[in-house]
Amino acid sequence: MTQEEYINKIKRFDTVEEYEYDRETNYINHWVSLTKETNEVNYEVEKKYREPLTFVIQSDGNIRWKASRASDTRTIKYSKDNGQTWISIASSIDGNSISVESGNTIQFRGYYESYGTNYYYNCFSGSTCSFSVKGNIMSLINSTNFAALTSLSDKYYTFYNLFKDCTGLTDASELLLPATTLTNYCYYSMFEGCTSLIQAPELPATTLSGSCYNSMFAGCTSLTTAPALPATTLASYCYSEMFYGCTNLTTAPVLPATTLAGSCYANMFQGCTSLTTAPELSATTLAHSCYALMFKGCTSLTTAPALPATTLAESCYSNMFENCSSLVNAPELPATALDNYCYASMFSNCTSLTTAPALPATTLAQTCYYYMFRDCTGLTDAPELPATTLVVDCYRCMFQRCSSLNYIKCLATNISENGCTINWVQGVASTGTFECPASTNWSSKTGTSGIPSGWTRVDAS
Repeated sequence: MTQEEYINKIKRFDTVEEYEYDRETNYINHWVSLTKETNEVNYEVEKKYREPLTFVIQSDGNIRWKASRASDTRTIKYSKDNGQTWISIASSIDGNSISVESGNTIQFRGYYESYGTNYYYNCFSGSTCSFSVKGNIMSLINSTNFAALTSLSDKYYTFYNLFKDCTGLTDASELLLPATTLTNYCYYSMFEGCTSLIQAPELPATTLSGSCYNSMFAGCTSLTTAPALPATTLASYCYSEMFYGCTNLTTAPVLPATTLAGSCYANMFQGCTSLTTAPELSATTLAHSCYALMFKGCTSLTTAPALPATTLAESCYSNMFENCSSLVNAPELPATALDNYCYASMFSNCTSLTTAPALPATTLAQTCYYYMFRDCTGLTDAPELPATTLVVDCYRCMFQRCSSLNYIKCLATNISENGCTINWVQGVASTGTFECPASTNWSSKTGTSGIPSGWTRVDAS
């Protein structure tokens, strides 16, 4: 018997004595050399895996079990007497209720591989009591042999929206989500709209799947600290919108991943208005939209993380810091290999930004700097623009409404591409200096799409 098989076995013991007896009589070997005291500690640790999903009731009211569609209902069982008696309850459109009082503990078990389908789900939304949750969520999948389960099936939407809009849910710190291998959409919007949730469960998974944590805590406005996220290899949309609108979140988790996936962090902290410090982002190989809108609307964020990648992906940084009105210092942007929309709206409406990062790329991509500094009203000097050939929409609206901007150095000599500078200087300062090569013919680019009216053109040195 392997160590893993042995540990799975002890999760099913009912008493310390059974645990000790089994160890002493059947499974002694070189990796099991434990004292009785250690056995008792380990037994208590493993015991928690054998506790089914449990609600600890904090105020009188009811628990409601609802279905979003009549053809996708689920029947589960609950117990009010610590598992002595189990009663069936079916979900319904209006929701079937369990009357509860403060101090009650309600246990749940079921036998479905998934409680949701594409856009349809079963949930505890509409419950009127205050409560915390603990125990092993896997008791909803296997009503008896759930203690050893550590992976979810390939059936998607496992716990999709399960606690969505449970405004009375206060604490999930003792809820066990033991799966280390996830499946698509398994925890999608699981706690979305739980406005009283203060503590989140641990998330031990290291093998992720598409949209597995998407919107998991969106709108949890009482959450102040995010759970650890240990995975180093990500999946598409895995953390997308995970903490969207968590307005009291002050501490972000460490993000150790070095292998990214499409939209993996998209909108992850959007609207987290109390977040002051961003986590380190060490990945150097990016993916489509990987950081898009990641910190949009984080109005307390003052410093951005380093962004070391030198080769970009389409839309990788688009809208990343949009509306971060307290951001004073932008990160260095060393990339020289760009892609479409890579920096689009990246710092749009960052009204406290006074200095723009250098932009060293000499070969541009379509829409690469599209709206990049729009509405950055504190910006006085534009970064030097070294590219000699402009492409479709590359500088479109780049400095639009940067009302303090009074200096631009643009080294482009080929500006013939349609749309390359449309409205790029609309709303800048009424006077300023425009430095460019003497040979560049700007006569075809007029008004807000050319050299700003009232500015002085000087030859680039």
